[in-house]
Amino acid sequence: MSRSIGIVVSEHIASALVDADHLIGNPRRRTEDDDNEMLRAVPAGDLVRMIAAEVADLAAGQPVDAIGLAFPGIIRNGVIEDSPNLQQLKGHPMQAAMTEALRAHGLSARVAVSNDADVVAAGIAATRGRLDKLVRVWTLGVGIGFGHYPLADGVWEGGHTVVSLDPNENFCGCGGRGHLEGIMGHRAMRLRFLDREPEEIFAAAKSGEDPRCAEFTILWHRALAAATATSIHLEGPGKFYLTGMNARFVNLTLLNRCVQEMVKLSSLQNFVFEVVPKSDEVAIIGAAVNAAQAAG
Repeated sequence: MSRSIGIVVSEHIASALVDADHLIGNPRRRTEDDDNEMLRAVPAGDLVRMIAAEVADLAAGQPVDAIGLAFPGIIRNGVIEDSPNLQQLKGHPMQAAMTEALRAHGLSARVAVSNDADVVAAGIAATRGRLDKLVRVWTLGVGIGFGHYPLADGVWEGGHTVVSLDPNENFCGCGGRGHLEGIMGHRAMRLRFLDREPEEIFAAAKSGEDPRCAEFTILWHRALAAATATSIHLEGPGKFYLTGMNARFVNLTLLNRCVQEMVKLSSLQNFVFEVVPKSDEVAIIGAAVNAAQAAG
């Protein structure tokens, strides 16, 4: 039996031992109140030591084949080049730092660091028998992530795809204008509607009580359709998975109609969407899969 460890650090920390496409035992999840704010306050070095201790505890003195870590942001060659959601990690050489921290615990397994949306794509590929397929996933949460499997060189910050030329569309956390995340992100929606939570916005749109909310939900779907259409025009059609806490707001009929308005080349019209529940387990498996493949 192969043993890898997957750890995902995003809105909270989730971890587990992994064997191929399933967990060994139950996942661990930190359950402190307001996890994301807690993580934002932890210095990079302390976070590395915290994660290393968690890995050592999971390994329980036994060897592991690979250790996969996932964080939000731009991650290349083991370095977190930028991370608006965990700003203390910007520029941090996470792979090298974790390798050194784990060595102090007697662990020498290969460490691989991935984007948190990419590990969701890898986890879906592993758990659905699609490791030989292209898997793309939109993660709809505080921010917007675009997961891609297999891993490919590049930045892949799909949440910052420009979907509007309106200079007033400036709600993205990175400060950029016209971004997908500036329309769809949970934080962005709360800034746009200071008197309503996102669930209230969609409820008001559905009931017809507020025309502004109804107009926004159309914009919300058209923004996702535009970013998806861009991906289709660059990499071809196929299946797109939608997950995260705000995937519950997606109207698949409306989304499909919007994409059909934007993708007119007949050879590119074979696309489909599937909403899947947000799952720590899938992301943990994906982190371990990426690490195992990097070590192989």
